Amino acid sequence: MTRPVPMAEVHRGDFLESVHLGHAVVARADGSLERVWGDPDLVVLPRSSIKMIQALPLMESGAGANLRGEQLALACASHAGEKRHVETVAAWLEALGLDEHALCCGPQPSRDPALFEEMIRRGEAPTRMHNNCSGKHTGFLTLARHLGAGLDYVDPEHPVQKAVKEAFEDVTGQPSPGFAIDGCSAPNYATTLAGLARAMARFADSGKGSGARDRAAATLRDAMMKHPEWMSGKGKACAEIITAADGRAVVKTGAEGVYIAILPELGLGIALKIADGAGRASELAIVGLLVRLGVLDADHPVVSRYMQRPVLNWAGLTTGFERAAPGMLS
Repeated sequence: MTRPVPMAEVHRGDFLESVHLGHAVVARADGSLERVWGDPDLVVLPRSSIKMIQALPLMESGAGANLRGEQLALACASHAGEKRHVETVAAWLEALGLDEHALCCGPQPSRDPALFEEMIRRGEAPTRMHNNCSGKHTGFLTLARHLGAGLDYVDPEHPVQKAVKEAFEDVTGQPSPGFAIDGCSAPNYATTLAGLARAMARFADSGKGSGARDRAAATLRDAMMKHPEWMSGKGKACAEIITAADGRAVVKTGAEGVYIAILPELGLGIALKIADGAGRASELAIVGLLVRLGVLDADHPVVSRYMQRPVLNWAGLTTGFERAAPGMLS
């Protein structure tokens, strides 16, 4: 079946009010598909879900050899622009002899409510370091410096992006049909959903070989797992899900309803795409799949909130709930 299938539901009172359709693939590193919902050959732009792939050349080249775990997690992160995230990026840039103006990602307000309000009170404008992709971009700059290349690192013909493309096509196991420019100005290469799941399975199965790419994937995977709040932020979905999985999974969201999961104990990778691009649905669906696979405990306090998330009205009354569609759970 190649048509999108129900992946998340929204209920209001006794009524099913909305249904989000989508596609999902569970794959192994050898390319075999364990389970498919919808179309595994659907071509998608993975958006921020592939930041760990974009960081592979940073580690393979040796440019990232002296980076701390928090920095490696930030290189793979869509961080919330919390004070600790911004300060770490600033110090990292300073070590490179650069400042925020070297970043090509553009300014973005902090997603940390307290810092957001504090900056408004002080009349401070958001900077490029607050951008959720600033860690990834600082990683790009680190690699550019290491290669002795120019700082126009988002140019598709730049050595950094050529290295990213090669890594991307290798781990997905297929040539990319092309790219589009992401919200942070970097090229974002397209692949099939099966290719994206296969790439995540490569990360899940890494650490067993002897090659530089295998070692790089294992190092990045472990950094993401050990530093979940650097992957997104306090109270954000990725951080909460990684923490609840307790070493059994790394997850990463991407814009427009994309979510991936890396499952080291099972040697599996998951990729899903919500057809209408709804982030609320991708969060619910990935949690449902992880519960189904035994990676998350449905009774865990955090997980249970995603299993049936209340819908509140402006008066604070519970009017319904959101949940993964039953087909994601059985």
